[in-house]
Amino acid sequence: MATTAPYRADHVGSLLRPDAVHEARVRYHAERLGPDGFHTCDELKAIENEAVQDMVAMQESVGLKAVTDGEMRRSFWHYDFMAALTGMELVERDVGIQFHGINLRPIFPTITGRLDFPDDHPMLNHFRYLASVANVQPKISIPGPSACHFRTAAEDIAVDEYADPEVLFADLSRTYSKAVQAFYDAGCRYLQMDDIFFAYLCDPKHREEKRANGVDPDWLISQYAKTMHDAIDGRPDDMIIAMHLCRGNFQSTWAAEGAYDPAADAVFNQTGVDVYFMEYDSERAGGLEPLRLLPKGNKRVMPGFITTKTPELETVDELKKKLDEASKYADIDQLGIAPQCGFASTEEGNVITPDDQRRKLELVVRTAESVWGGVDA
Repeated sequence: MATTAPYRADHVGSLLRPDAVHEARVRYHAERLGPDGFHTCDELKAIENEAVQDMVAMQESVGLKAVTDGEMRRSFWHYDFMAALTGMELVERDVGIQFHGINLRPIFPTITGRLDFPDDHPMLNHFRYLASVANVQPKISIPGPSACHFRTAAEDIAVDEYADPEVLFADLSRTYSKAVQAFYDAGCRYLQMDDIFFAYLCDPKHREEKRANGVDPDWLISQYAKTMHDAIDGRPDDMIIAMHLCRGNFQSTWAAEGAYDPAADAVFNQTGVDVYFMEYDSERAGGLEPLRLLPKGNKRVMPGFITTKTPELETVDELKKKLDEASKYADIDQLGIAPQCGFASTEEGNVITPDDQRRKLELVVRTAESVWGGVDA
């Protein structure tokens, strides 16, 4: 029986923010420049701490063996981490990135100096607090290195050396290698990197946009894989690295579609990652055939057959049939089950309720027990 990751049942990381967190963040951001402010930042931190404790208790109560802080302290799944890197800053503009029928808040990353991972990155303390209140294995998810490149427009890179993308990729690998070691030193043995832009580069529209900008999307996939590989290569033997792939998740909408075929070999065989959380809740993800490229051994895929975008609850029987289909391409012993994405990739959250969220996580556990005999089998 496994006592550390990977597990048969798991989830991507983000959870719906409770009303108390929403209200506190609104007050803090609205009043922080006023004479009275929000009392102190410690007041917001205390509310977030309580929410993290509640989220951990909820995850443990449904039977999960790995828990996250639900990203209670974040506004975005990626930008909060990126903004705290040396050399990156966020700017606000008029119109945000287009999702399906809706626009993301107009926040954009810029690169203002050579990239580095600072010793006082706030998410190190986020992990330490999570570990202090968890009774099972704590996991933290951060954006993968590709996010810093894919989401930063060329005109927003003010470093001359980064005109050569390979210099930028090398700095990203070095920066993330420092991050991996820093999280390990903080006690983290299960680190997830949300490197969703591999999946974006499987979308014909996004691929064409890259070509129009003079970038070969297949070359970019290989560069992203090398950047990830170099970032995690040499990590301690007892540290598990996971990767999440999806096609966007903002208030139950999406930003890309397309089967994994263009990226599957790079993802499975060039990154060096141990566990793959792969979105598979709709036709937008294509078929299961790319799983055939998963190498035999200890790597594990967590097919995201359970959607976080809508409240409708799948059944154990439905999920077992899908896992049977997946096992035609990858050994069932190298599979697990997870939701397709987080429940709140941004603080707005998806269009579901906390009860829906809990039922989805309970279903993950019940399915693992039905198929493999347990979460940690």
